[in-house]
Amino acid sequence: MTTSRVRETRQNVRETGPVLGVLTGFAIIGAVVATGYLVARIRLLPDTAQPVLGRLAFFVLSPALLFTVLAEADTSELFSALLPVSIAAAVACFVLYAVVARVLWRRAVPETTVGALASGYTNANNIGLPVAAYVLGDPALVAPVILFQLVVAGPLALTVLDVSTSGRVSLGRILSQPVRNPIIIGSVLGVIVSVTGLELPDPVLEPFRLIGAAAVPVVLLLFGMSLHGRRVLAAGTGRRDVLLALVLKVAVMPVVAWVVGALVIGLEGAALFTVVTLAALPTAQNVFVYASRFERGTTIARDAVLLSSALSVPALIVIAAFLAP
Repeated sequence: MTTSRVRETRQNVRETGPVLGVLTGFAIIGAVVATGYLVARIRLLPDTAQPVLGRLAFFVLSPALLFTVLAEADTSELFSALLPVSIAAAVACFVLYAVVARVLWRRAVPETTVGALASGYTNANNIGLPVAAYVLGDPALVAPVILFQLVVAGPLALTVLDVSTSGRVSLGRILSQPVRNPIIIGSVLGVIVSVTGLELPDPVLEPFRLIGAAAVPVVLLLFGMSLHGRRVLAAGTGRRDVLLALVLKVAVMPVVAWVVGALVIGLEGAALFTVVTLAALPTAQNVFVYASRFERGTTIARDAVLLSSALSVPALIVIAAFLAP
């Protein structure tokens, strides 16, 4: 987003207010998801379309998008004071879920991993970027969250899913995970470009921008298609796992962000509003993409994404009403 566009967005936020910005961002996302549901309902595409689109999003579209987002992010924004708060809030939810699911409920490692991601892996791209633009006034503010999730949390979770579902545990397989996963490759390369200050010419970046631009709509359409013929929180589908992830994601994570930001680091005003808002974002569709890729915990991921998307709207409105500067 250009500097003039950022200034225009900030002016729009001041004129419309953060609450309307929340509603606008979610209305846009909801329209695309509803379109995907309609596509599945009228059987516009064959039954094989969903796995094909899922692989396309995982192996091609998302890596291109993440490369451009991170490559074009300012280094000072990537490593701002928002980063430790975002890490603390996410890790707290990851650990809490893992302890309950694995230790108390004896869930398998892949399902525990997907559920942990659902409880603390925020939708920093598909919803975070429009919310940052329409509510916070600057889409670049979401960069620290993207950095942590795509360079640290995502690769670790994907490694655990890969090892625990393949049945082969070896040091070589673990160490080779980063070079075998296109999402990790795209994210790391983007960070390298940003940190080194490498100026890539437009003819080099433009194909990545063009391909990456399809990632958000395709993932949202895919998610909408996955909702057809499914009943949310159906018996025998891990209902309490989903509810635990929802409580952690929608309620606990923003509270942890506020506590760490306000009482530990001393953030206030716009900075505190930003970290709490980003922590209240719903579960990322990437969690569903990861679960679908390894065919484990897909119902937990789908229900958590859908319900957290609905519940985060009132949560973000309350946060905007009390913390917006």
